[in-house]
Amino acid sequence: MLLPRSRLRSSFLRNVRETGPTHVGPVFRMEPTGKGKGMAREGRIALGMSGGVDSAVSAALLMRAGYEVVGVTCRFHDGEASDAAASDAAAVCERLGIAHVERDCSDAFERRVVVPFVESYACGFTPSPCIGCNASCKLPELLEVASELGCDQVATGHYARIARYQATGRFVVKTALDARKDQSYMLALLSQEQLARLVLPLGAITKAEVRVIAADLRLPVAEKPESQDNCFVEGDYRDFLRNRCVASESGDVVDRKGRILGRHTGLPNYTVGQRKGIGIAAAKPYYVVGKDIALNRLVVGFANEALMKAVHVGDVNWQALDGLIEPREAMGKLRYRSSAAPCIIEPEGGRRVRIVLREAQPMTAPGQYAVMYEGDTVLGGGMIEEVEQA
Repeated sequence: MLLPRSRLRSSFLRNVRETGPTHVGPVFRMEPTGKGKGMAREGRIALGMSGGVDSAVSAALLMRAGYEVVGVTCRFHDGEASDAAASDAAAVCERLGIAHVERDCSDAFERRVVVPFVESYACGFTPSPCIGCNASCKLPELLEVASELGCDQVATGHYARIARYQATGRFVVKTALDARKDQSYMLALLSQEQLARLVLPLGAITKAEVRVIAADLRLPVAEKPESQDNCFVEGDYRDFLRNRCVASESGDVVDRKGRILGRHTGLPNYTVGQRKGIGIAAAKPYYVVGKDIALNRLVVGFANEALMKAVHVGDVNWQALDGLIEPREAMGKLRYRSSAAPCIIEPEGGRRVRIVLREAQPMTAPGQYAVMYEGDTVLGGGMIEEVEQA
């Protein structure tokens, strides 16, 4: 089934005009990239399908662009939600007349995502599993299936774009044209090898357009609501951690001077920056500003004490750059739901950097990810290991 040309032509043309001739995604390739010369947009491509409307419309857009699409549903865990997602993806593929395959990736997901998630909480961090999962599990598994199916490329329904960074020629992720749905942050850990084979069909259209296309094509998921962020934790994450035997012993709540203010219910139950649910009465609200793992203490402070001036980031994955040898101006996004803020990136040796904020920002938790931007281009990203109080 092909999409109506009149409906999509303006979006495609707008994408080409705004991104220019070096753009290599989401649907058009304006110049040869990758290993071969003259790479056309036609070919066999494996599309990761989660059963949602975004991947469903991605399949239709890829077909419209001339690709032979194979829908691939990677099952990362068991349960009713996983069964329903696979069933919805299969129904979309049947509607579009394309092949659909399922892959059991639960073992890899357990090792690469769930275990690190649990271990991070046990060490006092607040992990952000989705960004790590994309690079360590979802893309690797999809690429492996693609190779088995004879597909040179893979695609996902993320709202972002892929391009070449002019100064280095490296592949980079760029923000989506729909800023409200932009998911470039979630793809900051992807490697050059992964980006070289990835196509992102939704980078140049809006969520509203996706819904319209899905309705026009009568896709069975056209009105399906958004999925939850953390796909493997149903209900309260604290129950999940308890079931995984993460210790949650009560201890003292103290201020920054060490004065005891009350008791906490277990450090994994709190995150740095948290305001509600601390359980300490005061004239002004307290915020969690740190965790003392050795003494099992939760450290709190007032709003003026819950600001940060810098973060230390380890194991940075550079996209635009080969590395960093001198300080560089950038924009830093220190959690998924926050806005990027002006900063200076300072190299600390190896793949570590210190991100110094131009203005103090509300604290984020160690374990979250810092993604550095130059305009709409991802320079790189890595996990926050330490936060400096303002």
